[in-house]
Amino acid sequence: MKVCLIQPAYSTDYALSDKYFADELKLLSECDESMDVIVLPESCDIPCLAPTKEAAEASCAKYGPMLLEAAAETAKRCGAMVFLNARDRVGGRLRNTTYAFDRSGNIVGKYYKQHLTPGEVKTLDSDYSFEFSEPTVIELEGLRIGFLTCYDFYFYEGFDVLAHQGLDLIIGCSHQRTDTHEALLLMTRFLSYNTNAYVLRSSVSMGEDSPLGGTSMIAAPDGSVLLDMESRVGLATAEIDPAKKYYKPAGFGNPPAAHYEYREQGRRPWKYRPAGSAIVPPDDIMPYPRVCAHRGFNTVAPENSLPAYGAAVAMGAEEIEFDLWETADGEVVSMHDPTLERVSDGSGKIWEHTLAELLQLDFGSRFNPEFAGLRIPTFEDILAKFACHCVMNIHIKTQGSPGFLKKIVDAIKKYNCEKYVYFMSGDDALLEKLKRDYPEFPRCCGYGNGGDHVERAIRFDCSKIQFFMTYFDAEMVKKAHEHGMLCTVCGPDSPEDVEKYLDMGIDVILTNHYNRTAQIVAKREKYPAPSLR
Repeated sequence: MKVCLIQPAYSTDYALSDKYFADELKLLSECDESMDVIVLPESCDIPCLAPTKEAAEASCAKYGPMLLEAAAETAKRCGAMVFLNARDRVGGRLRNTTYAFDRSGNIVGKYYKQHLTPGEVKTLDSDYSFEFSEPTVIELEGLRIGFLTCYDFYFYEGFDVLAHQGLDLIIGCSHQRTDTHEALLLMTRFLSYNTNAYVLRSSVSMGEDSPLGGTSMIAAPDGSVLLDMESRVGLATAEIDPAKKYYKPAGFGNPPAAHYEYREQGRRPWKYRPAGSAIVPPDDIMPYPRVCAHRGFNTVAPENSLPAYGAAVAMGAEEIEFDLWETADGEVVSMHDPTLERVSDGSGKIWEHTLAELLQLDFGSRFNPEFAGLRIPTFEDILAKFACHCVMNIHIKTQGSPGFLKKIVDAIKKYNCEKYVYFMSGDDALLEKLKRDYPEFPRCCGYGNGGDHVERAIRFDCSKIQFFMTYFDAEMVKKAHEHGMLCTVCGPDSPEDVEKYLDMGIDVILTNHYNRTAQIVAKREKYPAPSLR
């Protein structure tokens, strides 16, 4: 099978777009009947750097139709499979798309880029990329073909998913304009070796003498490089045998297996970063309005308990709220009250007891005898079960010892969920300390030491503010929004109150009745998080 890679020139001067697009079409016209597969780079419909979203969309509208027509014509003329990347309009929004053409010029499949750059998230449809999806695999002429696009190449944890698809070819329509040739070779060889597939990667030349970008290449399943264009502009071809795989001993003295099959024997998923279908978009991406389950879904399970948090998350809560205290021996636990009597069979202040002593208490029976024996959860218990499965509104109830906040931050980092948490407090001193020592974590200003609530939030550079029912009005919400803050209201459980506060512009409803409130909020039109506006 003869593969042709096309590596066109690329410019940062948008005014040259007509010339560079014409050059792309000329390269397509140079393909011939000897070729079986033709691969072009990413964003062929934006041949030069677009300075604005509007310029990018204008380029797509102008060149996209001509490009797809030329690709179809080339596929028919050469009798070749053609793969190229351009924009596709889905539901009125543009997506970064790799098109697959069969030898008759028909579009037989599309791949939507899965890892969009921060800039693309703001300018293209990215909603689909935050949802669970199976890898895109096209079966064509007995070949199983998978895809990666540019930024996708950096997410090595996704290589295993591709490996288990039994692929023969991986099409890589790419740019990767800032990586060195050596880095691009390393990444592509690593991909082919880990998936036991041929990787056909096409990119753009940043200049004939540039040490960056380019490097359109073909890597074989054993990791060897069959073709490397470096920074040359033009066409290059190589013969491959897709049926030829690479198998090695699966450990010393064991029979041969593909590299990914050998790895599978020793896989330990709990050693990796949180991932999978239960992972939700992080706080700065997840849209509004949201429902936050107050102390978990506390009308069906004891408040501030793993069952309450689990019930909320299982029903789809975007956020859960809980409270943290420090124990006498410096551990971090979740409970609302400073005293134990209301929710347990213990007594006294929570900080007067060690964790071991608290674990002897029953935190379930006072809610319902069915929960008898329920133990107080530590902060790490909560993270171990729910990290990245929801956004966490963490109400820090006390400054604690000098190392208390660091313990909380260290635990969050341990579970890789920094993007899924924010700190809430009404204590001015604590908000000041959070701003000074941990500015990277969003702060939510609650009621506390008196004064103008919104002005306090502004003073502590909070990105969120938490109101309480009846203690605020629409003007306060408006003022908070004008200063870039998102607004939460704590307390509304009745449908009437929920509707009223949503109409007022509240972004998050912090409620005890999660299910009932969520059904109301679900009927409202979603709007993007500030980072995406």
